[in-house]
Amino acid sequence: IWSRRMCAGILEYEIKKVNVREKDNVYMSREELLALGLEKWLKQTDEKIAAKEAGLDLRPVTTTEIQKHLDDFGLAQEFGTYGKIRGLSGGQKVKLVLAAAMWNCPHLLVLDEPTNYLDREALGALSAALNEWGGSVLMISHNKQFYSSVCKEEWIVADRAVTIQGVSDERTMKVAKKKKAKDFAQQEDDAVILEKAGGNVNANGDKYKDATTNFWGQSASKKELRNYEKAKKKGDVARMRELLQIPKGKVMPGHEELGNGN
Repeated sequence: IWSRRMCAGILEYEIKKVNVREKDNVYMSREELLALGLEKWLKQTDEKIAAKEAGLDLRPVTTTEIQKHLDDFGLAQEFGTYGKIRGLSGGQKVKLVLAAAMWNCPHLLVLDEPTNYLDREALGALSAALNEWGGSVLMISHNKQFYSSVCKEEWIVADRAVTIQGVSDERTMKVAKKKKAKDFAQQEDDAVILEKAGGNVNANGDKYKDATTNFWGQSASKKELRNYEKAKKKGDVARMRELLQIPKGKVMPGHEELGNGN
């Protein structure tokens, strides 16, 4: 399944068959695909498109970008890029989980005993980071010294009762800018169907794959990656081939959907 669209009030999915040219792709309704037992494929496509429309693809998934993110959580290159998770200490695993939770700059962070395995220095850094971040934090913890430095409102559960102390303050989020909405004129009937699937009905989905290296195996620069993402969203095959330095008449392994340039 490459993409989807809304046609005459019906949600249709673009199907690409193996060893069949792109121009021969066919569109099938959701009901037809469900009848063929492809519910799992439909769910994967809908979730991926919904995630991209929510802005979860804003950050390039490259080794450099990931390590830069891990550096902010105190995981050096020897542990982040070259280490194995099984070789990390308890505190380092907590840092890794926190880094993963913060990868997409969420508005809400739910933490269950986040102080476990963290030393005093790491606790201080986490407290400062959460206060600087400014999003909402829901925390379960027995470490009053730590959670009181972050959360201003406490819900204390004891003797089959909940006691609320303090009042949380509204803070300004410091996250990446949201993507601009592409279509503000979505019809009401379409919106009902779209709500069940999630995301934009005309998103490209898995039609074009992500790329981190060019045809010659060289790592692409950040500028090239940004331009490639723009071309991918526009469906500009010629531009994508140019950025990946694919010679005319050649097909890049793993990117057969870009064709041979003829």
